[in-house]
Amino acid sequence: MDTCGPMLMALYLRDVAGLVGAGNPSLSCVAPSVTAADHAMLTAGVGGNDALRDQWEIWWGRLLQNFPDNQQNLTPPEFPELAGMPALQRVAHAHYGAALTWSREQARLYSLMAEQRETLGGHKILADLVQNREMELGRNARDFTLIIVEVPLAEQRAWFIEPNRLIMSSHLLDDQDIFRSYVQPVVELLV
Repeated sequence: MDTCGPMLMALYLRDVAGLVGAGNPSLSCVAPSVTAADHAMLTAGVGGNDALRDQWEIWWGRLLQNFPDNQQNLTPPEFPELAGMPALQRVAHAHYGAALTWSREQARLYSLMAEQRETLGGHKILADLVQNREMELGRNARDFTLIIVEVPLAEQRAWFIEPNRLIMSSHLLDDQDIFRSYVQPVVELLV
């Protein structure tokens, strides 16, 4: 379980661009919320909002595929990570400072929350889910890896991404029953 700086940046840019429902899976808006801006003039010469949505979805797909590689950070001022995506580069250029500040603050808050969980044993529920599944099956778990990326989302839920990843609201673990409802089926699949 961890968060991901590049994904935080991507979600900020998605929300500031007003790309509601973009991406696969389509995650809820971030929390705290980000005010959307109109980018029609900014992206008009490079394909407009349709191109912006397509380019963001390509970038998001790369981030999902490459996690936990945090080397996907945006590099201003040219943003070579977004090469061939001129609409997205323009939005990134316009909002880079705010996106960086927001994502760093969210990463800091996540660190504090993770430390508190470690101290209080809040993450123990994952081990319990695996142990319960082993008892049901009457055998030890197969070797498996479950990668959980926690991001600050308005909707308290998790999204499964095959073969072994979950994107999860960073406060989902606060409600262990809801957490269990999303994570237990994935553990059953992997164990």
